[in-house]
Amino acid sequence: MTMGAQSADAIVIGGGHNGLVCAWYLASAGLKVVVCERRGVVGGAAVTEEFHPGFRNSVASYTVSLLNPRVIADMGLHDRGLTIVERPISNFLPIDASTYLKLGGGQARTQEEFRKFSAKDAEALPAYYATLDRIGDVLRKLAAETPPNLGDGVPGLLRALRQGGLLAFLSREDKRNLLDLFTKSARDFLDGWFESAPVKAAFGFDAVVGNYASPDTPGSAYVLLHHTFGEVNGKKGGWGHAIGGMGAITQAMAAACQAAGVEIITDAPVKAVTIAGGRATGIELEDGRRFAAPVVVSNLNPALLFGELIDPAALPADFTKRIKGYKNGSGTFRMNVALSELPDFTCLPGKATAEHHQCGIVIAPSLDYMDAAFRDAKADGWSRAPIVEMLIPSTLDDTLAPPGQHVASLFCQQFAPTLPDGRSWDDDREAAADLIIETVNAWAPNFKASVLGRMILSPLDLERKLSLPGGDIMHGNMSLDQLWAARPVLGHASHRAPVKGLYMCGAGTHPGGGVSGNPGRNAAREILRDHSLGRAIGLALQAR
Repeated sequence: MTMGAQSADAIVIGGGHNGLVCAWYLASAGLKVVVCERRGVVGGAAVTEEFHPGFRNSVASYTVSLLNPRVIADMGLHDRGLTIVERPISNFLPIDASTYLKLGGGQARTQEEFRKFSAKDAEALPAYYATLDRIGDVLRKLAAETPPNLGDGVPGLLRALRQGGLLAFLSREDKRNLLDLFTKSARDFLDGWFESAPVKAAFGFDAVVGNYASPDTPGSAYVLLHHTFGEVNGKKGGWGHAIGGMGAITQAMAAACQAAGVEIITDAPVKAVTIAGGRATGIELEDGRRFAAPVVVSNLNPALLFGELIDPAALPADFTKRIKGYKNGSGTFRMNVALSELPDFTCLPGKATAEHHQCGIVIAPSLDYMDAAFRDAKADGWSRAPIVEMLIPSTLDDTLAPPGQHVASLFCQQFAPTLPDGRSWDDDREAAADLIIETVNAWAPNFKASVLGRMILSPLDLERKLSLPGGDIMHGNMSLDQLWAARPVLGHASHRAPVKGLYMCGAGTHPGGGVSGNPGRNAAREILRDHSLGRAIGLALQAR
């Protein structure tokens, strides 16, 4: 133990949702756990803050679907005040001045919507949903497993066989579809199912959420799939809203952690992971405080952990090279706005609360629109006509805004993580925010005048405020070379870093981004396996 250091069995760096989940499972197994969080509040990107007098909203993450029901049940989140309400429908897409498409509310209703554009597409929908359900069920199971790890010998081989066995139960056609989803562009995949541009846009939007890419980019079909295997209140593929905002989830998690004995320390930025004899021995905070533990768990983006907190001499050269090439940057620009009234859409008029105000409002009427947005961002830094998803959670949760007024989350793509020509987001953030407001206003002409205040989070703001390199909400690109056994690096997908005693539990590990809790739960399972094995070996040696 380091002199003057507080001791624990495990230290978790970062109090985001995955860090809290990991800490809870470790503490529930009897370990003494300390969580160190840089900010004054835990929750990471899943927090609720007041951004304009009387108006509160989820700061970065903004909707619920991927949160693992097992995590909810194990941590007793509902018993700690978490309430999740479902959207009446999934999404609303304005198509032109007089036409719109609504997605959700049941398969039969969605088919009726599709018939406005294509009878063929309406008939294709049941088979499409069924295919994604079957594949999604398998991937949902894999998301709760630790990937097979290169170099793990027989245990790794057995794990690969077991997980491969899940895929073996898919039909030949579903295996072909799974291959398509991992390798094809979203456009190519959707072209194989549908003919109508609005219908393909309704599904293709999920392929660019948190993905700095075009729907024409190979591999973008997987991101479409990643967003479909969630569930809300037992309903697969559903989307919901946490009453009190996303911070209600992490505050319930924090309460569960504290009840399990976890010590949570806020305003505690970590300066370095301490390493001695080739293994992690604890951490040092920026204020000089030290904590000693045989287990150190990082909830940070891998680029931050290995680029800023670890002595490069402690890492293998090939690993360092790979981590330097780890791809970040989701092309995301986030805004929260306070509204005096609800948006009045030209294609579906009305300022009284209606179901289209209570779902995801997607401004991206075609795949061509999405492709142009990405090409603009690559050339100029941001889109002339950006992709905008707007949620108005105050239509479902009256705790967020004063009576008769509302808050809206604007999740916007495509905005370059780093601007070209040496420009800074500090200089361009207001202009980009104005463009986003104008984009919404073009579809709902009362919108701009209704804005009372706004919180702007450019990619650079997301990096500074929430420790997301390049503003990457996924903790790293969700591309084939950074998924499953290759997340973050082939050979270290089992949550174990190339330093003994150092583990990773964030979204930079399998299964990736989104508020799921899976990376934290999976990491805790591996840590406890190692802890139990180490204890068993120690007892055996003592007995000799």
